[in-house]
Amino acid sequence: MTEVVGGPSVPEPSEIRALKQCLLCRNHSREQHGVAASCLEELRSKACDILAIDKSLAPVTLVLAEDGTIVDDDDYFLCLPANTKFVALAGNEKWAYNNSDGGTAWITQESFDRDETDSGAGLKWKNVARQLKEDLSSIILLSEEDLQMLIDVPCSELAQELSQSRVAVQGLQNTLQQVLDQREEARQSKQLLELYLRALEKEGSILLKQQESKAGLGDERDAVDTGIGESSSEIALTSQILNALKEKPAPELSLSSKDLELVAKEDPKALAVALNWDIKKTEAVQQTCNQELSLRLQQVQSLYSLRSISARRSSLPGEVQNPKQARRDPT
Repeated sequence: MTEVVGGPSVPEPSEIRALKQCLLCRNHSREQHGVAASCLEELRSKACDILAIDKSLAPVTLVLAEDGTIVDDDDYFLCLPANTKFVALAGNEKWAYNNSDGGTAWITQESFDRDETDSGAGLKWKNVARQLKEDLSSIILLSEEDLQMLIDVPCSELAQELSQSRVAVQGLQNTLQQVLDQREEARQSKQLLELYLRALEKEGSILLKQQESKAGLGDERDAVDTGIGESSSEIALTSQILNALKEKPAPELSLSSKDLELVAKEDPKALAVALNWDIKKTEAVQQTCNQELSLRLQQVQSLYSLRSISARRSSLPGEVQNPKQARRDPT
């Protein structure tokens, strides 16, 4: 057998370079190709062939599809993980972000498909979850919409996104619900306080008026009891007050303090005729209205007392307090 001289030489082991799996695509294109290359120059050459790039448009620049980083160093190329996605730019082309894959470069195809089909709402709760994962104290900065959104997310999905156990995520969702409930309670308390303050401003004069009319009110009730009120065929209540008394299950809560006073002062017999009720039911409703009016007056008196105490405490140490006190009605 004749020995062949001058045949191809066997490369040294140090010259053999491993092939790296890569993904290639053009700018603004969702079509990608899988190739294997041992260096950047080989990858550029295969990019021109596979992507049908005219070599007259050289040089061809390879950038990362994730963020547009230019890859022009072989050592950096070798450090990249397998299945890194590259965009081939020819001539004066500029890289532009393509959200068809959410900017992912080396994730699995399953995750790729899931991110691509996520709806806007799904992406929103994931962004909020990532924010919470980075800083748990950001709970106080979340809007009520964001809190409700994380509460409504299935526990298993949120656990996967936060890389936590389902037990821990269930506790987190319970905490989010508590924060949401506390905000709702605070808002309702604020609304009630605003309504109460407005009622005090509107009805601030009722206390003095009630004190002045107590004696006359007692006399009028005595006159009604003796039958003097038989001539009162007409009543001073408006149709709105009468409708509230007829239709509301607790009319005393629906009437203003002025209306309550009018109902309490009305002749029971005339009121019974106007409402088409019996006298016992009418007197019971009047008594309930009178009790509600007394309760409101007590609240006003308590508020005035608190204001008076606050004013005395805020006065100067040397200031002489006014010794005069309002005379209380012995009744």
